[in-house]
Parts: sequence; C-alpha cells; structure tokens
Amino acid sequence: MTVELCLFDIDGTLVDTGGAGMRALEETAQCLFGARGPKLDLAGSTDSGLVIEMYEHFGEVMSGDSLGRFYSHYLERLEWNLAHGGFGGRVLPGVVEMLDRLAGDGSVSVGLLTGNIADGARAKMRHFGLDHHFPFGAFGDDHHDRNLLGPVALERAARHAGREFQAGTTLVIGDTPKDIRCARAMGARCLAVATGSFSATQLREQGAEIVVESLVGVEIGDC
Repeated sequence: MTVELCLFDIDGTLVDTGGAGMRALEETAQCLFGARGPKLDLAGSTDSGLVIEMYEHFGEVMSGDSLGRFYSHYLERLEWNLAHGGFGGRVLPGVVEMLDRLAGDGSVSVGLLTGNIADGARAKMRHFGLDHHFPFGAFGDDHHDRNLLGPVALERAARHAGREFQAGTTLVIGDTPKDIRCARAMGARCLAVATGSFSATQLREQGAEIVVESLVGVEIGDC
C-alpha cells in the first residue's frame, strides 16, 4: 500500500510523559471537585471523554464554562509538571529517526490523531521538541469519541496540504486497541507499536495490520 498520510497518536507512541498528564488531571479534579476522582483509563481515551467521566462521577453538570475552567487548570498543571515535576518523561525509541526520515522524504504528510486536547498535545510536543513535525491534527476536544476523529484529521490534512487524502492511503500509528479501532472506523490501516501499556501479542489480537515492538528502524514505505 502506498502511504500518503501518517497520523500519529502521542502518549505511548511518540512520548512517555512519565505520568505528568495523569497527575495534571488528578490535580485539576482535586482543585475543582475536592477529590482526585475515579480511576481513569488513559490508554487511547480522549481528554474530553475523561472530563465527561469525571463530571458524571462527581454528579456535576458540565457546561461550556466549566469545561473551559477544567482545561485551563489542566493545561497549567500539565505544563508545570512537564517542566518542573521531575516525571522523567522521554521520547520513545525510533520516533525522532522516523519523523526525520518522513520530513526528508516529503512525499508523506504527517499529522496527529490523538485523544489529547489540542493545547495539551502542543504542550507535550513542544516540551519534547517534536512540535515542528506536526502542523495539523485531530484532537480530543474535537470530539469525545475517538472513532469520529479520523474524518477531522483527513479534512485538516487536506486543508494544510491543499489536496485531498483518502483513508485507504492513510496509516494511523498508535499503541492501544482504541487506536486500532479508530483506524478501522475511518477505513485506514494501523501500525500498532508496543511501546505503551499493551504488548505486541495483545495488539495483534485486536486486529492491527502491522505490529512492531518499537518504531526503531521502521520504514513507512514497507508498511
């Protein structure tokens, strides 16, 4: 298959924040609700879906204003944690080399397809020095349902590149079963990488077309 568009997940695929994001969510819940809230499953979830879950847990009504307050506090805590929290985050193996190869090739457009809200995604990419690789994307504040983010990403890719992209020539790169289902929902293929919380065996069982242990040495042209 010719790949014309690569859409990358962030957490567990490009970077490991060492828990800075989870702590920011907990700190925000503590500030707004007085408790850290329910145990959250971050793997492949959208930030807006997690916030909905929190509001339901605390029996609070979520409005546009309250959502704005939540995101504002979350972003403040996320940036502080990344810069000063000592969480020991890192760019995952093979990521920089793969992105540099794609940038040098020029025939493949590269964007994000992530559950992070847009400003949170940008904060993480800036912190780890990857932001220049991702001029567009679809994010967790576009919709709480990750399976609906694929068409948003295709539209933004087209707007950025000045040409249409088809799902059939799009590769979604992620580390969770939710990434695999998102790719399937939009009609794209998935390159699943076992650098997150799921093993290669688990990702194969979920139906990923291509599964690798890490992105080290992975050539998009071979996918």
